[in-house]
Amino acid sequence: QVQLAESGGGLVQSGGSLRLSCTASKSIFSTYAVGWYRQAPGKERELVAAITTDGGTNYLDSVKGRFTISRDYNKNTVYLRMHILKPEDTAVYYCNADIFLREHYSGSTYYGYWGQGTQVTVSS
Repeated sequence: QVQLAESGGGLVQSGGSLRLSCTASKSIFSTYAVGWYRQAPGKERELVAAITTDGGTNYLDSVKGRFTISRDYNKNTVYLRMHILKPEDTAVYYCNADIFLREHYSGSTYYGYWGQGTQVTVSS
């Protein structure tokens, strides 16, 4: 079993920055890809950024150039640095560890290991 814990969310003005952290209870990066998802009220949970076991990264088009995903092996932590935040970035952000990361979830069944989520609110 793997436990994931997110932190770093909060309220920020449009154009501001935040750094989210996802800390795993044990070393997982050589086994699982890790993704940051977000879910706004009434919307699907979507993959925002992902980092693969070999360190490759992928981003949702709308966050490219603004968000950066990275990891620290020593701390078993994945970070999501978010810059030039916009009101449409407002959502609960979750981290997920799994062999395969889905681009989005439309239902209520989720796969892999998940954190509890952290709220990001961007005011205009």
